[in-house]
Amino acid sequence: MMRAYVDSDVLIWHLRGEEKAAKMLRSVASDESVALWIGALQRAEVVFFMRENEIAATRAFLSLFKTAAVTAELVDAGGDLYRRWHPSHGIDVNDAILAATALASGGTIYTLNTKHYPMPGVRVQRAWQPRVERSKGAGATKAGRRGVGTGR
Repeated sequence: MMRAYVDSDVLIWHLRGEEKAAKMLRSVASDESVALWIGALQRAEVVFFMRENEIAATRAFLSLFKTAAVTAELVDAGGDLYRRWHPSHGIDVNDAILAATALASGGTIYTLNTKHYPMPGVRVQRAWQPRVERSKGAGATKAGRRGVGTGR
């Protein structure tokens, strides 16, 4: 079964009520040859910043995914990817370890941040085409980290 690794940006947009995220997740989940996964660090990005009133709904949502453990081998491989790709593409530790996880398992990463996964051999799929919100400034389409869930 192919693993579909969902990046934290997609998880956050879904928790914020973005219909495109929900539609993408439904589409991927409907394929019986695909299993929904998240990396342990992507789970941490969501769990660490959820608000008190978001805990139950966020944990229920995350229970729909299998979570890939971080092993010493994945950290070492992620470190190699980070050193190679951080200077030119600005990837962070979480991106590097998710890329190493996808490489090790043969999975595909679903994200809006495709530029964070330039590594040869990493299969990455743009989750959807983001809408452009010009009136809110340059950061309008970026998923923030505070208050990630639905309880605004």
